[in-house]
Amino acid sequence: MVAALVAGADPPPGFDTRRLAAAREALLRKRAGDVARHWPLLAAGLGDAWPATFAGWAATRPTRGGLRDGWDLARALRAGSRLPRLAAGELAVREATSRYDGERPPRPRRLPAVVRIDDAVAVQIAGRVRLRDTRR
Repeated sequence: MVAALVAGADPPPGFDTRRLAAAREALLRKRAGDVARHWPLLAAGLGDAWPATFAGWAATRPTRGGLRDGWDLARALRAGSRLPRLAAGELAVREATSRYDGERPPRPRRLPAVVRIDDAVAVQIAGRVRLRDTRR
């Protein structure tokens, strides 16, 4: 039942598919709100397309929490050359301040890091981050 609600699995026999679909949509909206709280520039950069973009991406994936779901979505959008410009800096800062392999929870970086995402460059030294836009 849980897999049918959060990971797009087939519903168990005997369940009303209409009600199950409504519950699945409500859970996706709730997840989208949680991700938007962790990744506000990603959500803002997608604007009116945010709910549909998130729902399309998350429909077959179980939640890993708002931070990780947003990180995974941002990376997927970047890989498809669809990451909004506004979100590039947000992703660059996250990548510069934390290590995240897509499997384990993010861990803070201890060494200096320079990360470039599209036109955004984030430099992290001793826990401080500077973000630059290279288009200027």
